[in-house]
Amino acid sequence: MPKPNYAFAKRQRELAKKQKQEEKRLRKSEHQGVPSDEPGAEPLADDLQTTGEAPAPDAGGER
Repeated sequence: MPKPNYAFAKRQRELAKKQKQEEKRLRKSEHQGVPSDEPGAEPLADDLQTTGEAPAPDAGGER
């Protein structure tokens, strides 16, 4: 009977744990993206489209 390879089993558990954490992180990022679709969340994008130009940078740095 072959002896158990504990290092292999540990590595498989670590990979499964990392995969599960990544899936959880993706679910959370998708969930956080949903509220940004609300109409009040994008006033800057609407201003950019209506004026056709980007907002002016801080004028205090340019002399």
